[in-house]
Amino acid sequence: MTTQAQRTMKALNILAKWRTLFAGWQTGTRAKGDPEGDAVRDHREVTILLRAEMSALVGLLIRRGVVTEESWHAALEREAKQLNEDYARRFPGVTAHEHGLTIKPDQVIGWMKGWKP
Repeated sequence: MTTQAQRTMKALNILAKWRTLFAGWQTGTRAKGDPEGDAVRDHREVTILLRAEMSALVGLLIRRGVVTEESWHAALEREAKQLNEDYARRFPGVTAHEHGLTIKPDQVIGWMKGWKP
């Protein structure tokens, strides 16, 4: 492993430590080995690392002139709008807007049956 790769892994390992704080924020203090706590910690780690990787990749592409910042923003806007539409189709009766979610109880009762309170 190169020196740069070692430094990168060290930085990523340090960054990933935040998973514990975020998991505790979401589920309360949980010991390692608690299935729900472990699942949230694992998910938070993936999310943290993906954010760092995407920021690095996009920054590199912009600095190298492969894409412009404007074209990146336009592509990201398209993807966000498409995913929002996909979620609305997947969860009928729920719509997202700038101030949160609107949920129509008469339309969600079927697919929400069995959800934890």
